[in-house]
Amino acid sequence: MSTVTSETSNAGLAGKYLTVALDHESYGIAVVKVREIIRVQKITPVPQMPDFVKGVINLRGRVIPVIDLRVKFGLKAEFAERTCIVVVQVKLTSDRTTQMGLIVDGVEEVVTLKAGEIEPTPEFGARVEVNYLLGMAKVGERVKTLLDIDRVVAPAAVQAIAGILDEQVPDTPLARAGKRDTAVQP
Repeated sequence: MSTVTSETSNAGLAGKYLTVALDHESYGIAVVKVREIIRVQKITPVPQMPDFVKGVINLRGRVIPVIDLRVKFGLKAEFAERTCIVVVQVKLTSDRTTQMGLIVDGVEEVVTLKAGEIEPTPEFGARVEVNYLLGMAKVGERVKTLLDIDRVVAPAAVQAIAGILDEQVPDTPLARAGKRDTAVQP
């Protein structure tokens, strides 16, 4: 593929990314998806969720599901001094979104990437799922993996989490009007 074609196909990926660390590797999340960064707090477990779904937190009166990206990516779950939760906006369906917390080892920086700095995700073979990767960014001498945060969590898991949160919302006109964001008000 020529450089011009590669840059054209990656033009939609150019922009600002919050880079986070997981097991000494860097991952980028589009800044437009990031709502806030908070310290790790008490996480309430939710039964019958996948291992990477650690539970929910109460974030200023809103129930937010929390996912451990280390576990999701098959890494050993560890908490360190810089471990934090990145709260992101995740698309459930074409008209529904929810906020979710992502446990990461730490936040690195915000980088602005040009299309020419982003390479397509390499082919790893038929057995490796890479649909949640947007591409690979070259930042200095390092490579940062860009995540499609809407696809990082399997759609079935997101729907299961959304279903649990929906069950907690009373069936009233006010609750039905607020279902665009599935976080629950107390």
